[in-house]
Amino acid sequence: MSRFVLLSDDQFVLIADLLPGPTGRKGRPFADARTMVEGIVYRYRTGIAWRDLPRTFGPWQTVWAWHRRLAADGTWDVVLDRLVSAADTAGAVDWSVSVDSTIARAHQHATNISRVTGASSNYTNPRLEPPDHGFGRSRGGLSTKIHQLVDGHGLPLVTLVTPGQAGDSPMLLPLLAELRVTRPVGRPRTRPDRVRGDKAYSSRAIRAHLRSRGIEAVIPEPRDQQGHRKRRGSRGGRPVSYNPVDYRNRNVIERGFCRVKQWRGLATRYDKLAIVYRAAVVLNAVIAWLRHLQDTP
Repeated sequence: MSRFVLLSDDQFVLIADLLPGPTGRKGRPFADARTMVEGIVYRYRTGIAWRDLPRTFGPWQTVWAWHRRLAADGTWDVVLDRLVSAADTAGAVDWSVSVDSTIARAHQHATNISRVTGASSNYTNPRLEPPDHGFGRSRGGLSTKIHQLVDGHGLPLVTLVTPGQAGDSPMLLPLLAELRVTRPVGRPRTRPDRVRGDKAYSSRAIRAHLRSRGIEAVIPEPRDQQGHRKRRGSRGGRPVSYNPVDYRNRNVIERGFCRVKQWRGLATRYDKLAIVYRAAVVLNAVIAWLRHLQDTP
């Protein structure tokens, strides 16, 4: 297979009808959807500038325009929903989910844009551009944080982007709120069997929310929270219990982030807009699900 082609024919057939097609109106010839998708993938896999895109994919402005438009209208989220729904129908989704985040350093070419510092990120609609564009300042410089909710195989279900200094714990409930897997019959599934998370996700609010929805919390309790609870005596509540054996399976999300950062354009953020960068992360998830469905008998 050529180094310019990542998707097989069988994989592209699964998503082809969800991509833009010819409108029938007179004008310039409509760009080939498969070539455009391969060009977007190639750019993020290699981390090159859009202007350096090989001529194999046609004018780089056209490839960029496709990616910008697909990011704005949420096409890749629709594609991901179809793939996850198909996997769920086939019983290929492990509903023991894990949650975590990873940092991506922002390149200087991405940060030369006016932005509001200290603004609250948009958790309710990830397809709207936040005022801070998902950039946060810390000791290491400007960075972006990718938050993901993955299934038991480490395949992404939900992806959100925040500034790099944002905390992990406040993002769990927005991630769960975005979890919505459609089914052929009945309502979409929005509730996993259990949630695995590290100590950063340990809080009374999170545990109460999971308990109210009947979701098992596989989240250890930090030592400082243990000390606070013991000092409060009977008012501190019961000790937190979790399954330490099942907690070992949380490593699937760490391996998933390794797969994400194999794309150099995701390991380092070169995009000015948060919705454009997030769309590329979702596209990476689409590729992972296509490979998973192809391997599923």
